[in-house]
Amino acid sequence: MWLFDRDLWIEVFNTLGKNMFRTFLTMLGVIFAMIILMLLLGSANGMSNGFDRLFAGTASNSLFVWSQRTAEPYKGFERGRRIKFKIEDAAIIKKQIPEIEVLAPRIQLGQHRGVVTVYRKGLKSGSSVYGDYPEIDNITKKKLVEGRFLNQTDIDASKKVCVIGEETYKLLFDRNEEAIGEDIRINGIYFTIVGMYKPNNNINIDGENAVFIPFTTFQKAFNSGDRMGWMAIAVQEGTKVVMVEKEIKKLLKAKYDIHPDDERAIGSFDMSEVFNNISNFTTVLKGFSFFVGIFTLLAGVIAISNILLITVKERTKEIGVRRALGATPRVVKRQIIMESIVLTTFAGLIGFAISVGILGALDVAFGQGDEFPFKNPMVSIPQFAISFSLMVGLSVLIGLIPANRAVKIKPIEALREE
Repeated sequence: MWLFDRDLWIEVFNTLGKNMFRTFLTMLGVIFAMIILMLLLGSANGMSNGFDRLFAGTASNSLFVWSQRTAEPYKGFERGRRIKFKIEDAAIIKKQIPEIEVLAPRIQLGQHRGVVTVYRKGLKSGSSVYGDYPEIDNITKKKLVEGRFLNQTDIDASKKVCVIGEETYKLLFDRNEEAIGEDIRINGIYFTIVGMYKPNNNINIDGENAVFIPFTTFQKAFNSGDRMGWMAIAVQEGTKVVMVEKEIKKLLKAKYDIHPDDERAIGSFDMSEVFNNISNFTTVLKGFSFFVGIFTLLAGVIAISNILLITVKERTKEIGVRRALGATPRVVKRQIIMESIVLTTFAGLIGFAISVGILGALDVAFGQGDEFPFKNPMVSIPQFAISFSLMVGLSVLIGLIPANRAVKIKPIEALREE
């Protein structure tokens, strides 16, 4: 096979080695082009990974549904009627909509965005107090600093336990003071702390100055009866959240005699829209990076073609001698193309190695924190394989220009040229 022709490779490297400085300058264009391409792709991947980390713990296919006031009169009811969900609604919705994977009923002391004074040994904090089921942790995951989150035993036994946020801890405890096992007081009722969580740095739904207690305990302690404030819902993978949202509202409107066209009576927030927007943004960013990088790479490869055209002109007599001695146009063309491939490949590998080092330094500088959306800005194997293949393919196509120029040289004219 001609690729293993030793004489061919000797001729290629001898030709490229005759003017090392010019060869190096020729390679610089491809080196910088590869660096730019890898940095753009790596940075786009780093942002994508950073967003994944930033929103880790929040279900991307989640939905939140709550009650509001009606905007349309219906069946004898006036507009402005306040809708109040009941705990039975959760069971009905879960039963009739099989696409729902997790449904966590929730209730808050002092209604939505309400703040309640929490006491401990003369200290107090204005905190949000939630009644929750353990399933809520599957939708908005809490980063526990110590202890545990609510469990089913707490629900079954209506235990007077709670999980507090790190901000709540700072307001109620001295620095380094142990919190687990200590009691706090809410509306005159004592709850024992079993866990503490820290900021999640993602979509913060509940806030960090919050207290979570078992839903059943909330019902008894604060006499909430069968009321339910709102629902946190996660749908099955592959199911469109918007379709489940429509089904839920349809069921609730029928149950509470709400006008079918009333868009205000039941509020909702589709978390999947946020994640889809972020995913679309990172996808466009990756595509744009690849587009810009490839054209930059093309410019570098064209520079190699221009240099090879110059070298072909300089080697006119040499090519004429080879043709006169029996070298076929295919052999001459093959050598010129191989020179183009070798230059491009070496330059591309050097550029890739440099870009990996730069991306590693960027990861150390910016990828270690939790707040900035940037993590592990490396190029994937498929991305590198596609980029490298395109680079080699371009070098072959561009190499054909000087190669065709070389084979058009007639031996007799080449030998006459001084």
